[in-house]
Amino acid sequence: MTLTDYIETEAELEEQLSEPTDGVTEVMGRLEGDLMFLGAGGKMGPTLARMAKRGSEAAGKDRRIIAVSRFTNRAAAEALERHGVETVACDLLEEAALERLPCTPNVVFMTGMKFGSAEEPSTTWAMNAYLPGVAARHFAESRIAAFSTGNVYPLTPVSKGGSVETDDLYPVGEYGMSCLGRERVFTYASRKRNTPTSIIRLNYACECRYGVLTDIAHKVWNGDPVDVTMGYANVIWQSDANAMALQTLDHTAVPPFVINTTGKEILSVRSLAERFGEALGKPAVITGEEAPDALLSNPDRAYAELGPPKVSLDTMIRWIAHWVKLGGETLGKPTHFEVRSGQF
Repeated sequence: MTLTDYIETEAELEEQLSEPTDGVTEVMGRLEGDLMFLGAGGKMGPTLARMAKRGSEAAGKDRRIIAVSRFTNRAAAEALERHGVETVACDLLEEAALERLPCTPNVVFMTGMKFGSAEEPSTTWAMNAYLPGVAARHFAESRIAAFSTGNVYPLTPVSKGGSVETDDLYPVGEYGMSCLGRERVFTYASRKRNTPTSIIRLNYACECRYGVLTDIAHKVWNGDPVDVTMGYANVIWQSDANAMALQTLDHTAVPPFVINTTGKEILSVRSLAERFGEALGKPAVITGEEAPDALLSNPDRAYAELGPPKVSLDTMIRWIAHWVKLGGETLGKPTHFEVRSGQF
C-alpha cells in the first residue's frame, strides 16, 4: 500500500482508499464468482467496490463487480463505471426491484440508516432490520458479508479496553437496537438456509472528507469547542476498513463469523484535539469533562484473522490536517460521535 506524505486531491484520495492490500488480492484470487455491493452509494461503498475491482484484476480474476444503490446522483454511478464497476439503480426497499437483481455468488450488504433515525424510527427499522431479511432470502445461495456497527455494544468502562465479539449486546437507542435486529435477522437466515455469512461491526472509519478525526480537525480549525464528554474513541482509516471487510468473504460461516473492525488504540478526544491544534496552528477549545465510559471495541480478533491496519494514527492526522488547510471538500456528514444517548 502506497503511503504518501500528503494527499492533495480527491482523485489521489480515492486512489489511496481503493488500493488493495496483498490480503485483499489473495482473497479476490481465491473467491469464485461475481461480487455485488448492496447500498454502494454511501460513504464507503464506492471505494470498497473499486478496491474489489482492483484486487480482482491484480489476482487475474475476470469477475463482474456490481454496485447497487438508488444513485440519485448519477455522477456517482458514472465515476464507478469509469473504473470498470457496473452500476444498478435500485431502491432496495422495493421488494420487487430487489428480487430482480441477479443472484451473484458473493454479496456485500452495506445498506443502513443512522442519521435521522431518531426522527424516523420506522424507516430506520425497515432499512436496518426488515430489508436484511428480504435480501437474505433472495441471496440465500450466496456468500454474504454484512456490515454492522459497534453501536450494538453498550457504553463500557474505558478501563475495560473495548467490547469483544462475545460480549452481551445492549445497544442504546433506536439506531443501535435496529442494527442488532439486522444481525439477528442475518444470523437466523444463515442458520435456516445454510448461508455463509460474516458480520462486520465497524467503528469508526475515517478519511479526509469524513469521520471522527475530520470532525475534530474542522472544529479546531474553525475555533469551535470540542466536547470531550464522550472522551474516547477507536478509529480506522477507510482503506484498512475496506480491506478487512473484503477479507471477511474468506471467513464467512454458519452461524456468521463476527468481527470488530476498528483501530486498536483507545484514543483520547482531548488529546486528538490538541494534536490537531498543533498540526493546524490553532488552539484547541475544549468543553466538558470525560465520562468514565465510551463506545469502544476491541479488534484483536480482526488483527489475528485479517492482519493489522496499514495506516497509522500519525499518518491519518498528517493527511487530514493538510486536507483541512487546503480547504479540501468534505461529505458534509458529521459523525455525531459525541452523542451518548444513541439518538442520531
